[in-house]
Amino acid sequence: MSSNAALKTSPQAAGKWVYSFGKTLCEGDSSQKNLLGGKGANLAEMSKIGLPVPPGFTMSTEVCTYFYQNKQSYPGDLDAQVNGGLAQLEKEIGAIFGDVKKPLLLSVRSGARVSMPGMMDTILNLGLNDVTVKGLSSSSNNERFAQDCYRRLIQMYSDVVLGVDHDLFEDILDTYKRRNGFKQDTDIPAEGLAEIVEQYKTLVQKQTGKPFPQDPREQLWGAIGAVFKSWMTPRAVTYRKINSIPEEWGTAVCVQAVVFGNMGDDCGTGVAFTRNPSTGENKFYGEYLLNAQGEDVVAGIRTPLELDDMKKTMPEVYEQLDAIRLQLEKHYKDMQDIEFTIQNKKLYMLQTRSGKRTAPAALKIAVDMENEKLISKEVAIKRINPQSLDQLLHPTIDANAAKNVLTRGLPASPGAAVGAVCFDSDDAEKLAKDGVKVILCRTETSPEDIHGMHAAEGILTSRGGMTSHAAVVARGMGKPCVSGAGDVVIDMKSKTMTIKGKTLSEGDKITLDGSTGEVLLGAVKMLQPALTGDFETLMTWADDMRRLKIRANAETALDAETARKFGAEGIGLCRTEHMFFDPERILSVRQMILAETSEDRRAALAKIAPHQQQDFVKIFKIMKGLPVTIRLLDPPLHEFLPHEDEEIAGLAKSLGISADKVRQRIARLHEANPMLGLRGSRLGIVYPEIYEMQVKAIFEAALAVKNETGETVIPEVMVPLIATKAEMDILKAMIDKVAAAVGFKGYLTGTMIELPRAALAAGSIAESAEFFSFGTNDLTQTTFGISRDDAGSFLPAYQAQGILPSDPFASIDVDGVGELVKTACERGRKTRKDLKLGICGEHGGDPASIKFFESAGLDYVSCSPYRVPIARLAAAQAALKD
Repeated sequence: MSSNAALKTSPQAAGKWVYSFGKTLCEGDSSQKNLLGGKGANLAEMSKIGLPVPPGFTMSTEVCTYFYQNKQSYPGDLDAQVNGGLAQLEKEIGAIFGDVKKPLLLSVRSGARVSMPGMMDTILNLGLNDVTVKGLSSSSNNERFAQDCYRRLIQMYSDVVLGVDHDLFEDILDTYKRRNGFKQDTDIPAEGLAEIVEQYKTLVQKQTGKPFPQDPREQLWGAIGAVFKSWMTPRAVTYRKINSIPEEWGTAVCVQAVVFGNMGDDCGTGVAFTRNPSTGENKFYGEYLLNAQGEDVVAGIRTPLELDDMKKTMPEVYEQLDAIRLQLEKHYKDMQDIEFTIQNKKLYMLQTRSGKRTAPAALKIAVDMENEKLISKEVAIKRINPQSLDQLLHPTIDANAAKNVLTRGLPASPGAAVGAVCFDSDDAEKLAKDGVKVILCRTETSPEDIHGMHAAEGILTSRGGMTSHAAVVARGMGKPCVSGAGDVVIDMKSKTMTIKGKTLSEGDKITLDGSTGEVLLGAVKMLQPALTGDFETLMTWADDMRRLKIRANAETALDAETARKFGAEGIGLCRTEHMFFDPERILSVRQMILAETSEDRRAALAKIAPHQQQDFVKIFKIMKGLPVTIRLLDPPLHEFLPHEDEEIAGLAKSLGISADKVRQRIARLHEANPMLGLRGSRLGIVYPEIYEMQVKAIFEAALAVKNETGETVIPEVMVPLIATKAEMDILKAMIDKVAAAVGFKGYLTGTMIELPRAALAAGSIAESAEFFSFGTNDLTQTTFGISRDDAGSFLPAYQAQGILPSDPFASIDVDGVGELVKTACERGRKTRKDLKLGICGEHGGDPASIKFFESAGLDYVSCSPYRVPIARLAAAQAALKD
């Protein structure tokens, strides 16, 4: 084996690296996804249950791990095991790899343990060369088919393995079709394909300095290496980052006998879903192409036929495929995404996996399958990714809005989006970082566009079908997508697109309706979502299963109403400082800050008090007796003061003092590190009249609501930034004194735990505090010594180098911040058994953090109103045992 002399291996103790699948030998099943990857495990499983699967073998994810741990070399005994797997494959298929008369052709595909559609590489038709192509032509009695397979191999192999730009081959193909008046690839005759093959080989020689590889074994190992290397391509790395897939999982590689969908009009290839992945409807859904091979459908090169058309063209094949669809769904108890090839009206299954689906579809499928007794309520709850509910909580296009429809494409991924036209993925990512909402417009997307698709509000393509790359990836991301909009003609050079004579430039606003396929001019009015039906059913199940209560962070009437609509069971954080910025009261707030004496401060606070009381009345009425945790003033006072000369002059004039005096006061309030300065409880101790006004407003509001509605309000007064028991004692005494003066009973006094010292001193602080709410935003800052506002300059590098597994401000740092949370819980409850424990930082809406808070024994989590449904579902999943 001459080509194997160049195979890079390393010494390694014997291990099993290769696992065969087929009718006569099957060495895996669907339970081994960690070892065989999703594709390899499911190919083995389908073989075991008797489905028509071309035989092959899988190199395990352990080979990938070894490959990257040993300078991209292979285990010493892998070559022998691959030869054994190949011999078993040849025996079962009845053909020999590299045989000049009747050659066996192979495909090499990736297969991670979770689906990463389009992110890694695939190569088909390995084993063809200038000699074996003649054997394939003779054995199949179809020269056109043989030449078509060869030109496909050269193009795919050269792109993936040799690094020759895919577009250079497309230029040759398009030029030939244009010169000869052909519209489709399938129109090109055998002699034309042979001519294209020669041009392809000349291009490879020119670009690489070497001829296209003729040794089938060299081709095979080149493809295997390229697929393993594709695990670390930028697009794969980006996809893993977006979807929280660990790098160390690696990918398996599947080597499989090729079956041919491109031998003629009784052949084809397709992609299907056992239920509609956009709506969840229990109806067979998919597309196929006649006389085509594997990648043609998802690549969007030709517009495919709907699966229903197969009932007329190949009724027996459709009937068999439909039966397999039902068998797979019953077997896997989930909606499946399947790939198939038809060779001379014989059906072969190439893949099955749990299908990507939209959030509405996921809900409907889960609820329907429970009703069909396929799965339990617990499994239905676990099936839904909590983060995907975000797709349901955003606007859709108002049916009554005025619309200027430019064109219609395929409704590839539901939802609606407005944004500026953008043609380049790099530009889309850059603009999104600058806060510009964009619609990514492409002729067709490829895996290289993953970062641009992630950054964009929606995706528009002029080519491709409902199962194209753009459609599948957009659905997985929850992004609206319109694909196959054939009227859209994109000119990348001028950065314009023309739609039925209307030219749009980069930056022009358009609206996409992914539910109807409409492309609309300008920004169209949106409607807020309504959550009913399957959503309410699943949320009811989740509420029955979870232990954690779910509250919302809200400080306005609108926030509170939104929180209640989404099922919040109280308010876990009402930030009073946000109320101070209201235009009607900011002048009084600034007057209070600039006051030189306690009397002057009280006079200014007296003007603010009625507004503050009315704020609380509105919120108490909306919450109807549910708990409301109100945080007393937290930020440094300088945040409320102006900094521009014009604003300073205006403030000075309104207060009847000089601008210089205002500047002097601002200068005195300046702090080198305000987040660790005069804020939180320190304000309440230095300027007690501020907290006294706020506490009085809370209690008087509660009494007013009780008198007006009869509803009992039990406010929870939260003191921020406590570090010591002494601080808590002083401020608790003040709160109790105000309550006695007002004549109010039935409230709780507690604190935010946002300093490491407070977590460690929780036992003594709990002597005064009746509840703890973990302010994990500040607790993370003070534990790490990282400013959240400045961490963007280095956190990405830390994550990329594996120093931190994730952004600690997005998902709780279990080992550090988490330990402080657990310590505070244990010490606090040792002092006060009925101590109420909650969390009100951004982590309250993060599913991974919620799982930790469940294990730590907290009573509730609080998050932004729009994340309440996510938290409800995540809390249920956290309560369910694996």
